[in-house]
Amino acid sequence: MSMLGAARQVPAALLARVPAEQRGPGLGRDAVRLLVSRGTAVSHHAFAELPTLLRAGDLLVVNTSRTLPAAVDGRLGHARVVVHFSTRGEDGRWAVELRDPDGKGTTSARAGGPAGAVVRLPGDVPLVYEERLAEGSGRLWWARVPADVPGLLRRHGRPIRYSYTDRDQPLSAHQTVFALPSPDGAGSAEMPSAGRPFTAALVAELVSRGVQFAPVTLHTGVASQEAHEPPYPELFEVPLPSARLINAAKAGGGRVVAVGTTAVRAVESAAGADGVVRAAAGRTDLLVTPERGVRVVDGLLTGLHEPAASHLLMLEAVAGRAAVDRGYAEAVRRLYLWHEFGDAHLILREDVPHCERC
Repeated sequence: MSMLGAARQVPAALLARVPAEQRGPGLGRDAVRLLVSRGTAVSHHAFAELPTLLRAGDLLVVNTSRTLPAAVDGRLGHARVVVHFSTRGEDGRWAVELRDPDGKGTTSARAGGPAGAVVRLPGDVPLVYEERLAEGSGRLWWARVPADVPGLLRRHGRPIRYSYTDRDQPLSAHQTVFALPSPDGAGSAEMPSAGRPFTAALVAELVSRGVQFAPVTLHTGVASQEAHEPPYPELFEVPLPSARLINAAKAGGGRVVAVGTTAVRAVESAAGADGVVRAAAGRTDLLVTPERGVRVVDGLLTGLHEPAASHLLMLEAVAGRAAVDRGYAEAVRRLYLWHEFGDAHLILREDVPHCERC
């Protein structure tokens, strides 16, 4: 078992508390480290070296979902609460999580419900609890809000903040260079953080070296992988041009590398049993596990995840348990930083030909 696998939680010193560009003068978003795992072989790089670690013909699948200012203050009776808006349902309801302010600028868990309970949002807008999102779960509930929720979030919301961060960050710090506005105001409750270290200059360099990009969309909610909660249905789209780019890269011997676990879920949801990706849109609750395997992606560029996160099953599906254990042991030993403002991890399948410097 890896050093991390043997631990119940990541050492506090390894939690990324502020974005990379705030850690020193002259730093950019790409001023993070990049751990590269190919099989059980591990190497260490700066993220800015990524163009030298890929080759012409490789393709990066990126998530264009924008991060929503999904946290809104409210009142439940006389109690102050914070509502995390997660995912809009097909019937117009929203999956929401209720939180207690902890007096430190962050929040702590609170059970949702009961059915019929009313949370008063800014402007005296009522949020009415209706039913649990899933049987046996007390955290996420379906609620109805008789208002334009995306507009309410724009006016009164802020990005969800986690207890390990030092302070609130502006919404711009939670957007990736790939983020695009959605016509209906949809977006992600939590940042598709694997794309955060990319800058416009780095993207331009990758393109100049013959690396292609295929945009997809998956709007992620606040399902807690650390609590072993599987993903619930989330909106995704793989447009036809991206499906064609992915299939062409595979046919030409290029590597398809997903930027983030959300990109993996989107692409694999659009792939048939024959490994061909077709244009698709809708909702997906796909859970990628070693048993299910991957049909399309040859690699994954992601952050570093908690030991109990179900995301680690996806990493094992791509590269195998031994590769993930070795990579995470090295990440702990070399003091890599965790979570959305932390360092990055490039995982390549062992049967894919070596890149130039991996």
